[in-house]
Amino acid sequence: MTHTDTGDHDTDGVLVRARSGDVSAEVLAYARDRIQAVANHPGMPALTGEVRIDRAAAHRAEQPWSAVAEVRAGHAVVIVHAREATGRELADRLQDRLREQLGRAVRGGTGRRAVAPLWRGGTAGRL
Repeated sequence: MTHTDTGDHDTDGVLVRARSGDVSAEVLAYARDRIQAVANHPGMPALTGEVRIDRAAAHRAEQPWSAVAEVRAGHAVVIVHAREATGRELADRLQDRLREQLGRAVRGGTGRRAVAPLWRGGTAGRL
């Protein structure tokens, strides 16, 4: 883990950085911990990539916090977007979406299975 003056944090191959100066070090540290939790999930290959966190300058915005994560796990590339009202909620949402999409990518599918039609012995459409 490294820390530089620009607000960049390296989390074992995934760089967590602020896109604007309005993002506090506390929010970056919390986001780094959430990303580390995803990386340490059992069965997860080594992750590389970048997470960019931004806070809108307009105070009247309903969800001023936004993030974009571009993460590679093996040969799979996952891009996740999130918007929330607070920095902590943003980090939590980002963790949930990354875990879900990386899990799907690592397992090698979408979790959906084709259902055989009736004429092939399937149960599609039966009541």
